Amino acid sequence: MANTPCEFVWYELMTSDGPAAEAFYQAVVGWTVKDAEMPGMRYALASAGGTQVGGIMTLPSEAKAAGAQPGWSGYIAVPDVDAHAARLTQMGGTVHVPGTDIPGVGRFAMVSDPQGAVFALFKGLPAERPAPPPAGTPGTFGWNELHALDDAAAFALYADLFGWTAAEAMDMGPMGIYQLFSAGSTPIGGMMRRADGGTRASWLYYIHVEQIDAAADRVRAHGGQVLNGPMEVPGNMWIVQCVDPQGAQFALLGPR
Repeated sequence: MANTPCEFVWYELMTSDGPAAEAFYQAVVGWTVKDAEMPGMRYALASAGGTQVGGIMTLPSEAKAAGAQPGWSGYIAVPDVDAHAARLTQMGGTVHVPGTDIPGVGRFAMVSDPQGAVFALFKGLPAERPAPPPAGTPGTFGWNELHALDDAAAFALYADLFGWTAAEAMDMGPMGIYQLFSAGSTPIGGMMRRADGGTRASWLYYIHVEQIDAAADRVRAHGGQVLNGPMEVPGNMWIVQCVDPQGAQFALLGPR
């Protein structure tokens, strides 16, 4: 559906305690945060290396009442939010928040794929986008990982919807295949079969850090948990998969 491959352009944490989460990520990954000054709510803009990389907000009370849990969502830039949402619905996905305008910013929709993984569709208003910081800059998001119930079906859907292409596939033995995917020439993430018995798919987003062990220590020191790792990955890099004090999962990527 996408003529040019669609990229992740924003990451958003909706959580049970926004200010506490802001303090945690500032301490762990070194973000600076400032209030976007949206009427009636606090929406914290997180920056790394002078570039805004994501937002943090407290879950609205009606979302909490409906059972919403803290979690990160990735925003994928598309040429037409409503057309992509309609196409995803035809493919068995769900639209949770239909196309909605954010004044002065753009238009978005919150959706999930047929296996339950939540993400957002986004089209920004025409604006001068600052040049992104160099790849690997601490505090920037560097990898997007889908834990799917059916990884082959998931890849087919995202390839159709966003123009992503298969890159290297790594055999992880009993854990199955880890399929890298690219938006254009560069791999931006991987997909694998969910191995923990969970009943829906989920996205996990990786944040660059300057040194993995020190960052893992900061996670623990500030009330988070390290679930897995450090594990070595290609490129002389190491990862840890974590959960923040409010229960949102995230991951860190860095050298040792």
